Amino acid sequence: MNFDNVLERIKKATGARTQVELASILSIRQSSISDAKRRNSVPADWYLKLYRSHGLNPDWLSDGIEPMYLKPGMAESSANFQGAAEASAAYGKTPSRSRVVNVSSMAGLVTDQGGWQPDFVSQLSIPETLHKPSILVVRVDGAGMEPLIRRGAYVGLDSDRTRVRSGEIYGIHVPHEGLVLKRVFFDADNDRFLLRSENPEHPEQSVPTSTAEDKIVGRVVWLLQEF
Repeated sequence: MNFDNVLERIKKATGARTQVELASILSIRQSSISDAKRRNSVPADWYLKLYRSHGLNPDWLSDGIEPMYLKPGMAESSANFQGAAEASAAYGKTPSRSRVVNVSSMAGLVTDQGGWQPDFVSQLSIPETLHKPSILVVRVDGAGMEPLIRRGAYVGLDSDRTRVRSGEIYGIHVPHEGLVLKRVFFDADNDRFLLRSENPEHPEQSVPTSTAEDKIVGRVVWLLQEF
């Protein structure tokens, strides 16, 4: 085992570019990386942490033996770190740290009261600048907002932003459909909200203003997808 080779494989898999970012991912001090490099030895708990957070195969990390991932569904999630880092540039901040977050399906789970709640099916490494406690990350599995938001994209929904601003995109719970992404408009004449898709093949829907607040999960505040 060569420490530098292991370090490069870790950076490749996690998207970390610096020791500061790597230390954040591993939840260790930066000096611990320097110590490990000096000893030319990778601590065993690094492998365990990277398996738990990114699904990485310890044998691949240590010796380059395939497969790279042991947890199904984690490969694509981890590979999207670069896209997340580029997206954070729009916020005018440098993504010096990353955070692994849970990702929910759009189907979600139905509560006893008939509402929607997240069903976490994978994880994604995103820049710290894109995270806050009210953000729910969802992987898009529908085509309703194409071509703007494509199937397979990741969106950040801010659950603190449920008050409707006409023209913005929200995650909304529709019974028997799960979570859908719609551009919402206020129809004052009929006291309702209009839910519109970007895809013209998807018909317009509506919900009464009296029940809309219970159905809106959050506003889309960022989007990660390949172009």
